[in-house]
Amino acid sequence: MTGKKPGAAEDGQPSPSGASTDSPNPAAVSLWERLDRPAPAPRATLTPQKIAAAAVRIADTDGIDAVTMRRLATELNVAPMAAYRYVSGKADLLDLMTDAVYADLTLPDDVENWRDVMRAGALRSREIVLRHPWLIQISSPQSLHALTPHRMAAAERALASLDGLGLDVDAMMAVVGTVNSYVHGAVSAECAQHLLMREHGCDSNDDLRHALAPQMRYLIGTGRYPTYHRYLLEATRKDDPQWRFETGLDSVLDGIAARLGI
Repeated sequence: MTGKKPGAAEDGQPSPSGASTDSPNPAAVSLWERLDRPAPAPRATLTPQKIAAAAVRIADTDGIDAVTMRRLATELNVAPMAAYRYVSGKADLLDLMTDAVYADLTLPDDVENWRDVMRAGALRSREIVLRHPWLIQISSPQSLHALTPHRMAAAERALASLDGLGLDVDAMMAVVGTVNSYVHGAVSAECAQHLLMREHGCDSNDDLRHALAPQMRYLIGTGRYPTYHRYLLEATRKDDPQWRFETGLDSVLDGIAARLGI
């Protein structure tokens, strides 16, 4: 068996620095620490911000699977190895992309009440994911739970809004995690419906209902789902995902307030 060549990157590509095997293990140093103290470069033709912006453009246009180091180099008009000065591979790149889009998760300074902070953050998160649906298509557990500076800042803002209300830190984190889980689940379902519409060539929810009518007609016709049938007949907000999201969010926040007395 042939061993890994000295200076090889994590994905098998040679390191641009040609570092020896005596160098510190890059995995032991986080991406963010490396970017805070980058190695000197003769000319700053490439930056982490440019890399992230280009990768996000690719993902927004062609999907997350289209984001490769080779495609990125083409987009940036640089040598294939240029980006390895900042990222060691796809995992680092996904973290950089995630942090870049979550830079938009900002709230007004005058939003201080815990519920207002949670609600505003949830609504803003939904907007971000709907603009960048690849965020929910990332399959790597590391990327799904990436600790990036802007994600950490959002968590800090949420936790700080709960501080001083008589909750211990475990309860505070449980509240933040519960709201985040609701947002992830609800927006994932919304994005999945958009994807289903594209797969069926539908331009509207009415088109999708027509496409799914044969199987729905049979299931409703069995008489086993009378309440769901009533929903189909009487619902007036079937095409209002914003209302559904906010109603569910307010229900979650009401439950938290009632359960914890805050």
